[in-house]
Amino acid sequence: MTRTQNGQATTLGSGLACPPCNVGPRSTPAYAALAQSGIHSLSGGHGKVFAGQRQEGFFVDLGSIFDLGALRPFQNLHLIPLPAVTPGVNGAKHLNVHTIALQVPIGDLTKDGSGTFSGTGDSKAVVGVWTAAYRRQARIRPDADEGGDGEDVESGPWVQVSRLGNPLFNEVIVPMSKKDRWNSLQPAADSQFLQYVQHPELAKLLPVLYPGVFPKLAGLAAARDDLVAILLTGIPSGIIPGFQNFTGTTPADMLRLNMAIAPNHSPSILGLLGGDAAGYPNGRRVFDDVVTIELRAVAGLTYQVVHGTTVFTADGAAGAIYDVENPAGNTPPVSYLSSFPYLNTPESGFDVL
Repeated sequence: MTRTQNGQATTLGSGLACPPCNVGPRSTPAYAALAQSGIHSLSGGHGKVFAGQRQEGFFVDLGSIFDLGALRPFQNLHLIPLPAVTPGVNGAKHLNVHTIALQVPIGDLTKDGSGTFSGTGDSKAVVGVWTAAYRRQARIRPDADEGGDGEDVESGPWVQVSRLGNPLFNEVIVPMSKKDRWNSLQPAADSQFLQYVQHPELAKLLPVLYPGVFPKLAGLAAARDDLVAILLTGIPSGIIPGFQNFTGTTPADMLRLNMAIAPNHSPSILGLLGGDAAGYPNGRRVFDDVVTIELRAVAGLTYQVVHGTTVFTADGAAGAIYDVENPAGNTPPVSYLSSFPYLNTPESGFDVL
């Protein structure tokens, strides 16, 4: 585990144990306790790290949304109607994921190393976060039948092949022909994708797919500066009382977190749309219903927040959209741990069908 600051690399931990995957009760008995051995405190008080298998915490009705933008609770109103069904189907149910979890002191993230702020308007309280995956530039896969051990040989510099800031930015916002390019770039280069945020394809499709359901959205021709703020710059002060997570005018797909906003002990899975400033798009908690939040935003709900209802009032259907769980119940369809690493014990291969 290495921390890099101002070009200087410091090793915070090495040779750290990583628990095996949860095979089953014979191969990996008492797995929850076994996985605890994979939680490590880092040297110098720089937090904790865990690497290993966890239960998938993200929930989304992939089968529905990718089937011509279907929304099961009112798919009876779709251009190609089917009977309405509630709730949606969590396509990630019973899945496990390989996880690298970090718990980092606030002082490690601020410019001056301080963990205290003058208030939520303090610019140093806001951080932008994204992840990226890299592969070597060249890979040779020899034919094992022609001799040798058949192992891949990799060489050349590391090349970025994917990244992630806001969930579904690549899948929903970036056009198919641009996805590989977007995945190869740093967020600072995202001005070239600004037009797709200002005029998202899904916002154009919803009125077509649901005839008569989104008439106000169909008439919204203005550039979607609300989505630009949520996804690319952060929300500036003055729009939502006592809240901002603005990082500057440079468009960049990042998760933005205002660390001066305390955790909410009675959270809403709808985050900021549910009146909970500690939730998405202020960072992203594992239980936040980010798909529902983003669908409601694209459908125009956040445009009226930014511009006021005297300028634009979203269609009633925009506030009724939900993806997997009815947000009124405020209970995600996944359970979590109350402490680090928060994602729950993975399901065993023996038990999952």
